[in-house]
Amino acid sequence: MHHDDDNERYRRSAQILHDIAKPMRVLSALGWSGEIREKFLAEGASKLPEPTYAPIDPGPVLDGVDAARQLLRPGSVIDDWLESEATAIEHTARMLASVGTPEFHEHSRSLYGGPDRPLRFDPATPLELAQRFRDSLAELSTNKLVPPPVRNRTAQDIADHLQAAVTEHFGESAPEILIVDELSANAVASTSRIKIRHDAMFTAKDAAQLLNHEAFIHVATGLNGRAQTDLPILAIGHPGTTRTQEGLAVYSEYVSGTLGLDRLRRLADRILGVQMACEGADFIEVYRWFLERSPAPEQAFESTRRIFRGAPITGGAPFTKDCTYLSGFLAVSTFVRAAFVAGRADAVALLFAGKLDLWAVPALAELRSRGLCRPARFVPPWASDPNWLLSHLTLSTFMADVDLTSVAGAVGDLLDQAPHVDLGDRITGPVT
Repeated sequence: MHHDDDNERYRRSAQILHDIAKPMRVLSALGWSGEIREKFLAEGASKLPEPTYAPIDPGPVLDGVDAARQLLRPGSVIDDWLESEATAIEHTARMLASVGTPEFHEHSRSLYGGPDRPLRFDPATPLELAQRFRDSLAELSTNKLVPPPVRNRTAQDIADHLQAAVTEHFGESAPEILIVDELSANAVASTSRIKIRHDAMFTAKDAAQLLNHEAFIHVATGLNGRAQTDLPILAIGHPGTTRTQEGLAVYSEYVSGTLGLDRLRRLADRILGVQMACEGADFIEVYRWFLERSPAPEQAFESTRRIFRGAPITGGAPFTKDCTYLSGFLAVSTFVRAAFVAGRADAVALLFAGKLDLWAVPALAELRSRGLCRPARFVPPWASDPNWLLSHLTLSTFMADVDLTSVAGAVGDLLDQAPHVDLGDRITGPVT
């Protein structure tokens, strides 16, 4: 009987958290109109943009958080998970109530982390990771090992590719594919639709990358979360789940072979841009930095806007969501490998149960044993093929244990005797 009482507490708390989190649409609340971009570029990028926001009243959300907390009893993994969900939702409400002020940044850091904030269980920071990527990419570019990206695919090309693929994967649950005028990125997914910005241009690899990132993760975890009738909070993606959701989506790109170097460079640049803003750079300064690294002024503006949405335009207190992509990727890939080494491949399947944070897995395993957490219906192809996943994890785990120091020394000595070879057009020619 006591077991049933606890189950009812969990259901009620998860329902309250769902109901208060659902109306808080963070990226919509922080959106800018297209006129702001057009005005900024028309004026020669010389005047700071002046976006306006409608701050939310956090009162109803905070009341709901209190009501959910009253049902919790600290000490069990399930109660602790629901408490962490409540805390993230509270920070989200306070963040949206403080748009345009330095306080906005403090809540953003609590939810998404910051460039210089160490990763959980790891002394590395997103900033160090981004700098490492930049250094490696610069070296590859110097040696002409990185072909320049060729963006010759239109939004319609990408939409056609995605439409066929999502119909095959999701059947009647497939999301709608829309081409829209205004969007905060080249493409964005919700549970029921994937939007593509009509004027964006893409590379040949982008369609497969978007499929693995937006459809196989963001759409799938949304659909799986909607099926969690006992734990409806799993249907809601809020800032407390962003790092794991984006990390899982980038991991999906990586293991499917669709994470290109151009994409990695952009993810690293975003973190470096956030750090510049943290150090006091204003919108124009960060825009000029991105302009040197972008194919077009519009792209540089969008990259900068991501960092300043909701934040003071004069710098010093940016929106830090862009720190979650690489830090989340590192956390997810480490978790998956560590779970595999621990003989807990079953835990990996739980990552797709809904919109969740990595550290929810122990609670979800307990909830699964109670019959409250349903298995994920939709998982990406790479995760639904145990043979492939086991071989990938076995090899990657083994290679991670290999000490490269002595090997690198021996290979370095060997290659010192070999002249550098000009790879010419073989590498830098057009990619078909």
